[in-house]
Amino acid sequence: MSAAAAVPADAGVAAPAKKGKKKLLIMLVVGVLALLLAGGGAVFMMKKKAATHAAEDGDDTVASAEHRAKPDLKNPPTFLPLDPFVVNLSDKDADRYAQIGITLEVADTKFGELLKAYMPAIRNSILLILAQKSSADLLDRPGKELLAGQIQREAARVMGIEVDEPEAPAAKATAKDSAKDEAKAKEGDDEEKPKAKKRKAPSEPNPIRHVHFSNFIIQ
Repeated sequence: MSAAAAVPADAGVAAPAKKGKKKLLIMLVVGVLALLLAGGGAVFMMKKKAATHAAEDGDDTVASAEHRAKPDLKNPPTFLPLDPFVVNLSDKDADRYAQIGITLEVADTKFGELLKAYMPAIRNSILLILAQKSSADLLDRPGKELLAGQIQREAARVMGIEVDEPEAPAAKATAKDSAKDEAKAKEGDDEEKPKAKKRKAPSEPNPIRHVHFSNFIIQ
């Protein structure tokens, strides 16, 4: 009888042990699920923030693009192409010449037609400007920009429109100023420099808005 009674006692001990293992497994599964859910939520929030920042950046880009100057498509400018210029340059060490295509951008068609009446005088002024240039003056971008400003000014002056002289590129202006200072230092000129006169603003804006180069060949 003692052997028969021992069997239920062992079965009663084993049952709680199995239940404890099941609870432990359930707790582990729940913990893993919680970690997965937490990780998924973090990833979702990161993606949401990234999308929000991208949208804000997109809004900033659109806003900045809207603030950019847009061409007036209803009132486009008038372009007046000139016949190409071929002129000998002022290089002393070699015979160099330039072949340059120029297009004037003017305010409107009416002024463009008026400009054609002065074209012989305008071409003469442009040729005189080009003949004073050397190849070194025209090879770099600042030299071309200075030339465009000079052409714009002289073409307007032919028509009686006074425009301020374009400023020389910063590097070239600095070199000229330093050369003048050295020359004055050698001569021992202690006199005070006269005050520069203020330039008067032109009475009206230049109807020749821009000078464009359609081709620029130096040989």
